[in-house]
Order: sequence, then structure tokens, then C-alpha cells
Amino acid sequence: MKEKLLIVDAYNMIGNWPHLTKLKMDNRLEDARDELLKELSEYHKYTKTRMIVVFDAMYVPGNAKSFQKYDLEVVWTSKNETADSYIEALAKRKSDRFTQVVVATSDQAEQWTVFAAGALRIPAPEVLEDVKRAKKEVNLEARILADQSQVFRNTPFNQETLLKLAQLRDK
Repeated sequence: MKEKLLIVDAYNMIGNWPHLTKLKMDNRLEDARDELLKELSEYHKYTKTRMIVVFDAMYVPGNAKSFQKYDLEVVWTSKNETADSYIEALAKRKSDRFTQVVVATSDQAEQWTVFAAGALRIPAPEVLEDVKRAKKEVNLEARILADQSQVFRNTPFNQETLLKLAQLRDK
């Protein structure tokens, strides 16, 4: 089975996810970036998909760098390199018979370029829906586990007595 690698065009996500766009418009771009990374980190942990999140130097000029944050690989391109060109080259480099590269962007030109390189593409709104769905599933699982543990932790009754009480209640 192929390993899945999701390469995220970070500013494209910020520009297409309403809650992050609002932060950006309120001059809170750093908060929008951090919130994006937190949400993608939770999604990464749920899906167990390897992710590389790419920011370009459009808003933060400086030297190219790569580091780990929230269990994600975060890349800042150099001043004269766009995230699009970096992502296109990375998709070409990483796409092989053992790795299925998926690029998250709503940029049509970038989508076609990475598709030609053998990568799949997913638009920003679809990524947001997947993130929301994963969050709901995690919350549901957590609630079920909490309910189960509460039944067994906060009661002086053993399992047999609880079963008898449940039968009495149902009568």
C-alpha cells in the first residue's frame, strides 16, 4: 500500500477557509497561520497522513527554512520562490510508486501542474470539510469513551448489578 503525502498550500487554505480569512482580514495573519497548523495537526493525527505545509515568503520575507511544528513538517520558501513553484517541484520529487502525493490547493494552474507530475489534488473547501468531519468523529469517539468510563468509574455496582438495574429500569 502506498504512503500518502499531503502537501498543503498554506496561504491558499487561509484564503479559502472563512474562519482563517477573517483572522487574516483582522490583521491577525500569525494567528491564522497558527490556527491552520493546529487544525492540520489534529487532522494529521486522525488520518495518520504525512503532511508538509508550505508557506511562501509573500508575507514573511527571509531565508528558506524547514522545521517541525505540531507534528507537521512546515516549510518557508526563500524570498524569491513561490509556494506554488516549491510545491510543484516537491510533488514531482516525492511522487513515486511508494508514495501517493496529494496537493491541497484551490489554485487551478497549480492543480493542473501537480496532476501532470502524477500527484492528486484536493481543493481547499474539500480539505476543510474533511477536517471538520474528522473533528466530529474524534469528538463522538471521545464522548462515547467518556460515557463508558463514567458508567464504570462512578458507580459502586459491579457489571452484573448494573445489568439487573438496567433491566428493572426498562420494565
